[in-house]
Amino acid sequence: MPNPKYLLKIVISTITISIIAITSTPINHAIASDKSANQLETTAGNKDNSPIQQPNKSSLVKTAKQLNATLVQYSIISNESIVDGKPQTQESELYIWVVKPTGEVEFRKVDLKAWEKIEKNSFLNLFRRERRIFSARSAGTKGIQIESKPKKNNSLPDLQKLHQVLIEPIANLLPQKPDEKVIFIPQGELFTVPFAALKDANGKYLIEKYTISTAPSIQALDLLYQRKIKRKGEQPFVAKNITADELLIVGNPTAPKTPLKPGGEICKSQPLPGTEKEANAIAQIFKAQALIGDAATETVIVEKMPQAKIIHLAANAFSNDCQEGNSPDAIALATSDRDDGWLRTEEIQNMNLKADLVVLTGCDTALGRITGDGVIGLSRAFLGAGADSVIGSLWEVDDMATAFLITEFYGNLSRNTDKAGALRQAMLETMKKYPNPRDWAGFTLIGLL
Repeated sequence: MPNPKYLLKIVISTITISIIAITSTPINHAIASDKSANQLETTAGNKDNSPIQQPNKSSLVKTAKQLNATLVQYSIISNESIVDGKPQTQESELYIWVVKPTGEVEFRKVDLKAWEKIEKNSFLNLFRRERRIFSARSAGTKGIQIESKPKKNNSLPDLQKLHQVLIEPIANLLPQKPDEKVIFIPQGELFTVPFAALKDANGKYLIEKYTISTAPSIQALDLLYQRKIKRKGEQPFVAKNITADELLIVGNPTAPKTPLKPGGEICKSQPLPGTEKEANAIAQIFKAQALIGDAATETVIVEKMPQAKIIHLAANAFSNDCQEGNSPDAIALATSDRDDGWLRTEEIQNMNLKADLVVLTGCDTALGRITGDGVIGLSRAFLGAGADSVIGSLWEVDDMATAFLITEFYGNLSRNTDKAGALRQAMLETMKKYPNPRDWAGFTLIGLL
């Protein structure tokens, strides 16, 4: 079995598949060409001047069949040029592979240059701007919400355009039933896209049509699955069978009393009343005890983690420099005489966990440093340490809306709904009370379904 530290290493190799190339504009998708089954599709125009190779077909098919899910893998192809003496990178094409549980593999190609010429905007700017809208801050929340009276539908045009580029070219290849699973495998900045909130021309959000999750890579999914089989066999995850000592629930820990970095400032941490509410609600569902405030010390939590099947950490997360907006590297827990209260990524990835699920309801917990290996951050650390899947946030989520959504999620989970299905139902319920997608679409399931 591979060392967990390298679990999420991306391995991409060239494959031979039948290709349908599609040129995409906001208005239509015209078929450009067909390529023979023995022809390879690569490009030498990526920003590091290396060819983009297709994912391994046998791995794609095997993983789709094992998980009984449709896999959707994206790759953004970029060209680098010199403008006014300065290097400039422009995305030129989007490659999309769709693999069905039946073993069918389809390839689609979107012409981003043509799209950007019509839209007069960079494709990548769509979710960069959308993230800024979602992440607008105000005092007194877990993050942090839009101004008290936001403009109606202020984010929807970008979400609709993202749907045009990312989903419309493959819409006819996706499942027809909402309980069928779709796993998105993004690349680069696409990891920050809230796929659940992408909206079609008929006004439907993607989460209303599909049960979705994300994954770092095909290789990661396969390794996660093989590790689970080796550890547990074919037994499914059944949350209602979990005992109290297999459930670790943490909410609103007292802020650490020491700096995150030696000699640095103490990170300013606001109390999170919503996280305390959600932790107590979860504990009540499973007839367990939550760790709240001073009781939620790093030492106690670390001691309980190895035997936990569900780890729920409703706590602030911070970057090493404590700057808001930077991807978090540590979770803020209560301090004791045996620890400093900071649970860092390097400490997490050296643990030996057996958790079926880790839920991180702090801000930006699904984000991290984006590299060729995917996102390096808290979610990857927990997956590498042994967790099957992680639910994390894509932006600074609102405290009370999150408490509602997460409580709904665990209620669904306790009724024997699978993880992806439980999150979908929770989003649909939260949508009724908090219709703006910033309040219900911020969480993503990463890893096994």
